[in-house]
Amino acid sequence: MAYASDFTTVNPVENYEVSHSGPRPTRPARVAALSRARRAVLEVLYDEGEPTPLARLVGLTGLHENTLRGHLENLESDGLVVRQIDSPFGRGRPRWLWQVRATEADEYAGLAATLARTLRRTSSRPIEDAIEAGRSWGETLAASRAPRATSPGTSSVGRVRDLLDGLGFAPTGEVDTLADTASLRLTSCPLLEAAKEQPDIVCNVHLGLAIGALAHYGAPDPDAQLRPFAEPGACLLSLASGA
Repeated sequence: MAYASDFTTVNPVENYEVSHSGPRPTRPARVAALSRARRAVLEVLYDEGEPTPLARLVGLTGLHENTLRGHLENLESDGLVVRQIDSPFGRGRPRWLWQVRATEADEYAGLAATLARTLRRTSSRPIEDAIEAGRSWGETLAASRAPRATSPGTSSVGRVRDLLDGLGFAPTGEVDTLADTASLRLTSCPLLEAAKEQPDIVCNVHLGLAIGALAHYGAPDPDAQLRPFAEPGACLLSLASGA
C-alpha cells in the first residue's frame, strides 16, 4: 500500500483549526433554477440549520409574512424544504417550523463522518490512510466517469477540475494548460459538515482524490496542496501534473 510519504510532493492537511471561512455546502442542482428571492429564503434556512418559525424568518429576510409564506410553500412544493408543527405551548394554535429538507448527500455526509471517526480510532496512520483512500477513490471516479467533450489537448489538471466540478466542489480559478497547473478555489463542499468535524481526515481524502485523478489522467508526478477553509467562501487547491 502506498502512503503519503510515497508522494513526495503531497502536502498533507493537518494541524489547523476550522474557522467560519471556507466553502458553502453543495446545494441540489435544482436550486440554481429558483428565482433570486426564493434562493435567498433557502439560503437563510441553510444558515439557520434547524427548524425555524415564520416570525424569525420574517426578521431575517425582511419580507412581509404573506410574501415569505408564499415562497416557503413553493419551496416545499419543489421538495426543498419541509415544515413541522412546533411543540405546543401556551394558548393558541401551534406554530409551523420550517427547515431545509435532508437529502441523500446529507446522509452520505453523516456516513463519511462516521467512517472518519472509525479511521481515526483504528488506524495508526490516519492522515496517510485518508490520503490513500482518497487516491483510490479518485482513480476509480476518473476511470468511471466519461470526460466532458473537450479538445484532444485538454490537460490532466483541467480534467481534474472538471471532475471536481461534477462532484459538487464548484471550482473557480485559473488552469494553465501549457504548464498543466492550476490554482483553484473550491467554493462548495459536498461533505462540509463531515469536514468540519474531522478536517484532517475528510480534507485529506479530498486531497488524495485529486492526486488519484491526476495520476489516472496521466500526470507523471502529480502534485497537490490543499488549504481547507483558507478564505471566506473557499478552500484553496493547487494542482500540478509534474510534466
